[in-house]
Amino acid sequence: MPSLEIEAGQTLDQITGNWRIFQLARGHRFSTDDSVTAWTAGQACPEARYLADIGSGVGSVGLMSLHFMAPTARSVFVEVQPISHALCEKTIALNGLSDRVDLRLGDLRDETVLSEAGAFDLVTGSPPYFPLGTAVASPHPQKAGARMELRGDVFDYCRTAARILKPDGTFVFCHAAGDARPEAAIAKAGLILNQRQDVCFRDGRPPTIAVFVCRFSGERKDAPPLVMRTTDGAWGPGRTLLRAAIGV
Repeated sequence: MPSLEIEAGQTLDQITGNWRIFQLARGHRFSTDDSVTAWTAGQACPEARYLADIGSGVGSVGLMSLHFMAPTARSVFVEVQPISHALCEKTIALNGLSDRVDLRLGDLRDETVLSEAGAFDLVTGSPPYFPLGTAVASPHPQKAGARMELRGDVFDYCRTAARILKPDGTFVFCHAAGDARPEAAIAKAGLILNQRQDVCFRDGRPPTIAVFVCRFSGERKDAPPLVMRTTDGAWGPGRTLLRAAIGV
């Protein structure tokens, strides 16, 4: 059992109405990207009973996705960075979720870490957005790993998701809205894009991120953009909707 004390350099923050999450004060922290991904997953596959969150970081997407499911739902979190894995261990213990969450330290591309081929109803992920050399890498290793493609890219995430999904399973992930690679990665993995929803962090500006819902079958029908803030900076309908859904 890890220590449940808030150690130096850590914070303990609300992530859903009932659950709290340990994070580094100056490290990688959960964001709107995570909330939108989890909310979309909850809308796309509310009946999921066996979930996986690949590249789970501190556990934010996995926890919020589990929040939308029945109490009998279970999830596997896979994370390669020891510091993020350790923080997630504390979070799972604090919230009494050890019987519902299986934490695994390892690379999502390693089939021995996730050997359950064709097993999951719902897979979620938030791949890093930037190939090396296209953006400035943070000197903080945890931040750099979450932002830069140091341990896999969107093609790896889609490939892994396709391998572990049930034939009728659903994969939900987010990525940079202006990047053309997610749709190519979905197709290369043998999946079909069912929905894309752009997210605008301020009304009237181009979308910053997009959330993708894909399966092995179905047709594409995109959702209207989510707007996080109005032109004057007030909360937009998207942010209000997410906060209410997560229970914050």
